[in-house]
Amino acid sequence: MKSLIFRRPVFAPVYLAPTVLLLSGQALSAAKLEEVVVTAQHREQSLMDVPVSVSAIGGEKMMEAGINRMEDLQAYVPNLTVTESGISTDIYVRGIGTGMNQGFEQSVGMYVDGIYYGRAQLARAPFLDLARVEVLRGPQNILHGKNSIAGAVNLITAAPTQQFEGLISGLYEPKFDEKVFDLMLSGPVSDSVSLRFAARLREYGGFMKNLTLDRDEPQYDQATYRLKGLWDIDEDTQLTLKLEKGRFDSVGRQAEIVNDEPSTSSTFILTGRTQAEILDRTSFPPFVDVDVDESVTNNFQDFKRSSNGDYSNNDTLNLTANLTWVDDKGNTFTSITGFMHYTYDDLCDCDATAAELFKFELAEDYDQYSQELRWISPSGERFEHIGGVYFQHNKLLFKDKLIQDSDTVVELINGADLIEGGARGDIDPLGSATSVEEIAGIGDAGNAIADIEGPRVFKNSTYIASAFLQSTYNMTDSWRFTLGGRYTYESKEGSRVLDITDLEGNSLPIGEVDTVAANVFAVERHNLKGKRSEQHFSPLLNIQWDYSAEGMAYFTATRGFKAGGFDARSNATPDDELTPRNPGALTPNRTVLVGTFEYDEEEANSYELGIKTGLLDGSAELNLAAFYTEYSNLQISIFDGTIGFKVGNAKEAVTMGLELDGRWQVTEYFTIGGALALLDFEFTDFENGQCRQDQVSDSPNGRDCDYTGWSNQYVADWSGTLIFGYTRPISPTMGIGLSLDMVFTDDYNPSSNLDPRVEQDGFIKYNGRIGFGPIDRQWELSLVGKNLTDETITVYAADTPLSKTLFGVTSHTAFLEPPRSIAMQFNYRL
Repeated sequence: MKSLIFRRPVFAPVYLAPTVLLLSGQALSAAKLEEVVVTAQHREQSLMDVPVSVSAIGGEKMMEAGINRMEDLQAYVPNLTVTESGISTDIYVRGIGTGMNQGFEQSVGMYVDGIYYGRAQLARAPFLDLARVEVLRGPQNILHGKNSIAGAVNLITAAPTQQFEGLISGLYEPKFDEKVFDLMLSGPVSDSVSLRFAARLREYGGFMKNLTLDRDEPQYDQATYRLKGLWDIDEDTQLTLKLEKGRFDSVGRQAEIVNDEPSTSSTFILTGRTQAEILDRTSFPPFVDVDVDESVTNNFQDFKRSSNGDYSNNDTLNLTANLTWVDDKGNTFTSITGFMHYTYDDLCDCDATAAELFKFELAEDYDQYSQELRWISPSGERFEHIGGVYFQHNKLLFKDKLIQDSDTVVELINGADLIEGGARGDIDPLGSATSVEEIAGIGDAGNAIADIEGPRVFKNSTYIASAFLQSTYNMTDSWRFTLGGRYTYESKEGSRVLDITDLEGNSLPIGEVDTVAANVFAVERHNLKGKRSEQHFSPLLNIQWDYSAEGMAYFTATRGFKAGGFDARSNATPDDELTPRNPGALTPNRTVLVGTFEYDEEEANSYELGIKTGLLDGSAELNLAAFYTEYSNLQISIFDGTIGFKVGNAKEAVTMGLELDGRWQVTEYFTIGGALALLDFEFTDFENGQCRQDQVSDSPNGRDCDYTGWSNQYVADWSGTLIFGYTRPISPTMGIGLSLDMVFTDDYNPSSNLDPRVEQDGFIKYNGRIGFGPIDRQWELSLVGKNLTDETITVYAADTPLSKTLFGVTSHTAFLEPPRSIAMQFNYRL
């Protein structure tokens, strides 16, 4: 009954748990698995013939499971992690990712219809009318090229059709007020031209309560529109044009303080009190007149947050032209031209409390032009080739601005005189006092940073040129040998300027403001510029053996590179020098701030051994991949404990593991699929890591901590999914469909400094769907459930900014997944 309303989900590979194999002795029907065709190597191939660990999810499965964007994808692809934080988006594969810094490009390359999307912000864009998503694990530097040192995510949008078809879909979830509307129209406009129009509108009311502003967050307002045209110029030549415009805006964030431990400050007025108690004037006799909303006392995990407001406004535009010509010998020549542009502006209340401590404005403007010329030789020849050249130019303008326009920090610093000795050499009034009544005077260091801004401008321009060739020698009917390589030249220019100004943008004279800004915010003025260029050659060797009619084994060895660049988010210079001296200070009270600007390229040597095999006369398949990858100069992002991030290079790291996947068409109506990933990650030489709160530095410089022997952020010893699907007719005209997805993981640490106090416990999460409709699939009505067991899941965690440096408090902020939700969805096919 292939015409049932709910077709068998196209999810491959789906990892097959060993317990499923115990059922193989049962009587089976003649049901066969549907073949999954992918373009992971630029040719249309059966997934079982591709010599790489790859997962593919069909567009229909994504709609059924409510996979709206990259962050939702990770539940169905083990060893893939996608997390959205306050100022960035992280993508990790097999424990390797990039971290927070607008100067970075992602280690996991994202490609949409062959166009490279390397910027972190684009991972937040909603999915629209996709044919499938392919996730390739491990270095992909030959055919996918640009910086894909940890893996690649290929998004393939649905193509125009030569017969008319359409879809109207609506989803409503009442608990979090989610509304999704999809429209798709496709068909011919002439004998040689067809068009496809798709649109998605999505609103989301939020699952966290902002106690300060009395509203639910995060709220989403998204709209994406795409027009795609296909022109069959002649029987050998085809042109595809795509224009897409999108908007994805949000209000608020899914973050809250989850840990707030008593202060260890030597200042008596702070000692033993949490940050919430310090900010809440009613909790002890006030020593400063700080007007703070009482919501600051909410300092534990309960899906409630204290914040003065955040937002993120994003706009995207991309144009893609794909021209394909096939000659009379079967060679395919392709030209892919792309233009991509996006802008965003964000407001981050990054102190994570209702106190007006500080906030950040962020904005980015990005343009990218790319051109690829590709040649693919005919399939089935003794020698098969894929080669080409690639050019890219991109320009990035990133601006952010620290805004300190409230009295809270000023009064706190003045009242507690947290700058030891006072910025101007004042005698610390609290140094000998043991009670509020004994305080004889109040310092005034805080006045120096009243109503100031710290604007920063980062610019980066990049030129890339590369050539690649991958050749396969079909030695026999069962043995294939492949060699590949890509040569890349990359040139970059970068600059970063940071100033200290008044609220009108006027630069302030060097003096006390610099001293206090350095002590409180770890910020110093600077003006840095740099140029760099590098050349890489990425080789690949692959051997494949078809050991049976249904089975294939492969071995791959490859070297990958990720280019170096310039740090956009560090608040200080790389120089180990004292901050500017305040001319009016009686005592120097200067500090040393060490930032970063330029970072080195990253290199990986990877080895993978895999088996892909059909079982049970075509009704099942099982795939296994074992991998071992060594990374050198791994690019990392380190939070400086205050308000900044700086780039570092971990000297050496190793990731290894096993990935098992499979699916089984048990009967004509019942399907089982699954995935299991085992992962081991270790920093084998990483002495310059970020110290955790309360951790004593073990580095000679007195600042860093040694991470050698430690694991990495987001690494779970094991993780996976099990997917059960059941579809059948219940009458001659009607059918039902049921699916249950079980997502499971071992413990992992969601913080970049691996603080054990925020470790996420292992969990099992269930997503499900029940659908009903006619067998001809003209319409369907479904209930879609997510996180049915209502698990509390932390996807990212970090030290709460200023908590340690300003109050002596150990505090953490966590970003959370939504709780349980159940939505109703209706689809109507035209």
